[in-house]
Amino acid sequence: MPHPGRPATARGEATRAKLLDAAEHEFGEKGYHAASVASITRRAGVAQGTFYLYFPGKEDTMRELVRHMGRMLRRTLAAAAEGAQDRLDAERLGFQAFVRFACEHENLYRVVMESQFVDEAIYREYYEGLARRYADGLAAARDRGEIHAGDPEAQAWALMGVAHFLGLRAIWAGGRPDPAQWEGALAFVHRALAPEASAADEAAQSGGTA
Repeated sequence: MPHPGRPATARGEATRAKLLDAAEHEFGEKGYHAASVASITRRAGVAQGTFYLYFPGKEDTMRELVRHMGRMLRRTLAAAAEGAQDRLDAERLGFQAFVRFACEHENLYRVVMESQFVDEAIYREYYEGLARRYADGLAAARDRGEIHAGDPEAQAWALMGVAHFLGLRAIWAGGRPDPAQWEGALAFVHRALAPEASAADEAAQSGGTA
C-alpha cells in the first residue's frame, strides 16, 4: 500500500499528530502487539478509517515514533551541551539531560526498545544514527585534546550503553535516580574520557618536579 504522505493542511497535520500521540501511549502502556489501530483511533478520538489517510498500517506509526524519538533526543542533547565548558562538561550535561528525557518520555523509550522485535531495521537506524553523531563529537573533542585519544566510535557505543541503563534505572525508580549511584556513574565516565596527564602535570599535582 503506498504511503499517504504528509498532510497538506494544518488540520491534517494536527490529526496526524493526535494519532501519533495516541499510538505512543497505546504502545507504551500495552505493548505493540496488544495495541490496535482501533484502540489508537479510539484514544485519538477519530474514525478508524481516518488512520489510513495518514499511515499504511500500525507498523508505520511505530517507525515514525522511533524516528520522532531520535529527533527529539538529538535536539535535547544539543541544547543541553550549549553551555558546556569542554567535552567532559558536555558529557555530564548530556547524561543528565538524557535521563530526564527518558523519564519524561517513558512511553517513547519503551517504543524504541520494543521496535527491535517489530522492525529491526528501524531499531538499528535509531542507534546507529545516534552513534554516528556521538562519535563525530567525540572525535572533534579528541582532536582538541579535551578527551582521551581513543577510538571515538567504540567510545560512543560504550557511553550509549551506560546512558541507556541509567535511563532504565531512573524509570524503574520512578524518575528519581539514586544520587550516590548517579555521581558514581558520572565519575566513571569522566575517568574513562579524561585526557592522559603529562609527566609535568602529574608532578605538579603531586608537588614534585618533572
